[in-house]
Amino acid sequence: MTTIANATRKPGPAPTTRRGKPGNILTRFAAAKGGVTAVEFAFVAVPFFSLLFGIIEVAMVFFAGQLVESSVSEAARLIRTGQAQSQGFDEARFKAEICDKIGVFSNCENTLKLDVRTYQDFKTASENLANPIDADGNLIENFDYQPGVGGDIVLVRAFYEWKTVTPGFSVTPGNLANGNTLLASTVAFRNEPF
Repeated sequence: MTTIANATRKPGPAPTTRRGKPGNILTRFAAAKGGVTAVEFAFVAVPFFSLLFGIIEVAMVFFAGQLVESSVSEAARLIRTGQAQSQGFDEARFKAEICDKIGVFSNCENTLKLDVRTYQDFKTASENLANPIDADGNLIENFDYQPGVGGDIVLVRAFYEWKTVTPGFSVTPGNLANGNTLLASTVAFRNEPF
């Protein structure tokens, strides 16, 4: 006798059970399509985020370098025109002038290093332009502050230690021993006759 339940059932494959041959589990796993996107993204995620954070880090370094460059150039004009000398600027006040223009960097007063020196001519200034990083990758801090008088050749160098934001993912290798990047700005000029 046929029941209503059996009459409405359509013929088809027999239901599978969770237990079976060991090969069936691997076959089902390989044929499964659920979660494929997540697995594929897991393979691509590390290189993708490394590249993404590296691009962001490079952009931040270029932005910071441009800020240091323009701020030092503007502040050096105070020395060139004699305003820094007439107002009694010392190294701390000159540094504060640069840091006020930079603005967005935290701890600028402690991180920015200045070297302001006077020379007899531009040739001597270029010959004495030493690398501020020693062989071990440390910043050599034998800096001075000599803004000079009217007519002097002045070389203003500023160094800012940029702390790497994404050390594990960055494509910008630091040039200091601690992995940070040293941003540098140099301005050479002859003081106006003041």
